[in-house]
Amino acid sequence: MLIGELLRLVGAFPELRSAADLFSGTSRVAHALKRAGYAVQANDHNGYAHALATCYVQADRERWARPAALLIAELNRLPGEAGYFTETFCIRSRFLQPENGARVDAIREAIARKALDPELEAILLVSLMEAADRVDSTCGLQMAYVKRWAPRSYRPLELRLPALLPAAPAGPCRAHQLEANEAARQLEADLVYLDPPYNQHSYLSNYHVWESLVLWDKPEVYGVACKRIDCKTRKSPYNRRTEHVEAFADLVGAVQGKLLIVSFSDEGYQSREQLEAILRGRGEVHVIEHDFKRYVGAQIGIHSPQGKKVGKVGKLRNKERIYLVGLDPSYTAERIFARIEARPAELSAG
Repeated sequence: MLIGELLRLVGAFPELRSAADLFSGTSRVAHALKRAGYAVQANDHNGYAHALATCYVQADRERWARPAALLIAELNRLPGEAGYFTETFCIRSRFLQPENGARVDAIREAIARKALDPELEAILLVSLMEAADRVDSTCGLQMAYVKRWAPRSYRPLELRLPALLPAAPAGPCRAHQLEANEAARQLEADLVYLDPPYNQHSYLSNYHVWESLVLWDKPEVYGVACKRIDCKTRKSPYNRRTEHVEAFADLVGAVQGKLLIVSFSDEGYQSREQLEAILRGRGEVHVIEHDFKRYVGAQIGIHSPQGKKVGKVGKLRNKERIYLVGLDPSYTAERIFARIEARPAELSAG
């Protein structure tokens, strides 16, 4: 829903042809912007996110679809060979069935031996990530795994060609692996999109299995979920209440472009008043508010280690606000509002 709304909003400004997503994460927004024709720069400091952006944003279908498909067919024929991944994520923890874990080990080692072009390697890594994701035993995030093997975990792991996009008409797209505030200083685009972490939940901890799969550094791990040891040290200021506002203010002050779009939840560390005061320091602000279901853990509820439901969840829905800020003085709040109101509401992500 949010991606469709974002495309509706940016489509109201057809003169903007380049876009930068400074917290690209899974690259869903950057991928949609490339599909819409923009020259996109996607940035994220995590390794798994950079692989996703390289695959879905930087790599073009015309160049890579055929060689990637041939390699995927070759890798799909490999027998399993248990190693670090199986021991860590299938035996010490239970994210995947051991048979599938052994396939992950064999395929990942084969990719490492090939010394491929970075774009082609990213496509294969994303194919492997997504294949493992389809047969994992979690509720979506990797903070924990489910008590009993999920039914889908019994399916055999199978690589598929990711949904590569053709080259964008507006120009080349690029993936970057920088801290967001540094990216804001280095990257420039007509449209800048920010969807920063808004509370204590770290994306590295949420997707630590994929980080280890992509980096293939076989790190020391800790806890029941076998998190990477650097989950304790690779902390973002956006995950700390005492640092969030200062980091965000610095980020907003550094972005370079004509129009800034920010997504932020009402569950975040900043109040609406704090955030809007920072944004107004760069230009006039227009706000759109949406109501969403909260994350999956809130829907499931709070349980004891024995699986018994305990306590109560405070609320099941939250508000996501989208802020449009005119970095260029010509983008006044009045002009932004007029453009948005004239844009059809039914436009979707396609």
